[in-house]
Amino acid sequence: MNYIKRIDELGGAPKAIEKGYIQKEIQNSAYNYQMEVESEERIVVGVNKFQIEEQEHKDILKVDPEVERLQREKLKRLKEERDNKEVENRLEELKNAAGTDKNLMPYILEAVKVYATLGEICGVLREVFGEYQQSVIL
Repeated sequence: MNYIKRIDELGGAPKAIEKGYIQKEIQNSAYNYQMEVESEERIVVGVNKFQIEEQEHKDILKVDPEVERLQREKLKRLKEERDNKEVENRLEELKNAAGTDKNLMPYILEAVKVYATLGEICGVLREVFGEYQQSVIL
């Protein structure tokens, strides 16, 4: 109840987040937890007690750089072959709809149907809504 009272005093959860209160509380809690683990005041099986020797994992996924090159080529070819004017129109419609309270899913689907990329769709939405910027207070 003390946390809820403090958050209410700060103006509610959104204000508490903006002021960094909640992040600071999480940071402090994580720090205290880690200090307890390192001092062995808190026992974590397999981390600071009762550890066993294990072989290293050998089958870790490693992506071949060639995959990136091929994907870039595919994307370039897609943008050359699609109707870019139609893509622009659908993205503009999405942008206009995003400025309202309309359901955006139909607009997103129309953009996808004309081969707008995820990056292009997200870019339009970032233009309208912005991008969340975490406020970190140390």
